[in-house]
Amino acid sequence: MGIPMSVDVPAPADPRRAERAVRTAFARLHEADRRFSRFRSESEVSRFGAGDLRPEDLSADLTEVLALATRAGLASGGAFTVRRPDGTLDTDGVVKGWAAQRAAGVLDAAGVGAFCLNAGGDVVTRGEPVPGRGWRVGVRDPSDAHRFLVVVEQRDGAVATSGTYERGAHVWDGRTGRAASGLLSATVLAADLTTADVLATCVLALGRDGVAWAAGQGATAVLAVDDDGRVVGDTAGLRLLDGAPAV
Repeated sequence: MGIPMSVDVPAPADPRRAERAVRTAFARLHEADRRFSRFRSESEVSRFGAGDLRPEDLSADLTEVLALATRAGLASGGAFTVRRPDGTLDTDGVVKGWAAQRAAGVLDAAGVGAFCLNAGGDVVTRGEPVPGRGWRVGVRDPSDAHRFLVVVEQRDGAVATSGTYERGAHVWDGRTGRAASGLLSATVLAADLTTADVLATCVLALGRDGVAWAAGQGATAVLAVDDDGRVVGDTAGLRLLDGAPAV
């Protein structure tokens, strides 16, 4: 998918079983890349976008992803879209979180009780890395790669961020066909990474109005930084570490 991905499994009860589960999880991620990459002309999403496949010919996976995109588009009033301004089908706004959540499901099914799956900075966590402490997830300052805005502690959940500070203007407002504006970054906490990732993209597309909107769509907390560097958000659900900066 063009992004680094990793899994941290601290002290598994059955190391061999955990290793097999991690290998299977990564196989699922590679499979998703082959199916959904818009950079592969032979991928299913590229073939469908080019008109080589009919809707009735699509796999269950692509059908599910397109349905998720349709629901997000309707819920956001058209701000979320999987069509780029030139008409190219681009499911990246759904697939990364969806694929990583499915990989996490492999680990869950194998009984891996504690893990952190990191998909290019978007994470799914389970259990505790050490007894009595949750996983610590930093939300970076979009203007400074060496500074965290907050560090949250969580056990079972997901965190996703969408922003312009690394890839530039790559999220489009489906209502206008222009690059999303108003926010430098949007971070969403939710129960699963599919929800968190889609909502983070929606918030970036919607701008400041998306912060309150996401809170009613399954987000447990939202943290955004506007174009002027101001932090805005519904942060009541953030469990901050002692000493973490207030927002």
